[in-house]
Amino acid sequence: MKVYKVEKATSVNIQIKITKLMMQQMDSISVNISEEELLHTIHLAMEPDSGSEFFVAEEKDEVVGCAFLNSGISLDKGGKYIWLNDLYVKRELRNKGIAKTILLKVLYWAEQEGFKGIELETGINNIATKKLYNSLGFYDIISKRYGRHI
Repeated sequence: MKVYKVEKATSVNIQIKITKLMMQQMDSISVNISEEELLHTIHLAMEPDSGSEFFVAEEKDEVVGCAFLNSGISLDKGGKYIWLNDLYVKRELRNKGIAKTILLKVLYWAEQEGFKGIELETGINNIATKKLYNSLGFYDIISKRYGRHI
């Protein structure tokens, strides 16, 4: 298995592979988005100044895991930080260390790039995911997240 950060000037082929995998994620969290809309969004994230990054796990030329993140500036962290939007591994390949390997690659890259922290959100009943994050030094932040479509 190969885990790597996707370069911004990547081919449309890898964007389509990411789209196929992440459609499974969108379905699992009941997000109503078409494959075309998701591919367009991934294309936007690949623009040089987007502040977005993808890390993927690839096995036999298939994307089997993906992390999607955005960078920002945090006052309380004193600099750049990452918001981990999505981390997804194909259901049939879970519990094999793929998500952990992706996250370790993200953390190493973030440290090399001078990021001060990383935040994410997960379901309160997602025990396996919480165990993974805690094993890598993540801790609970008590808050209530709000959102609105524009």
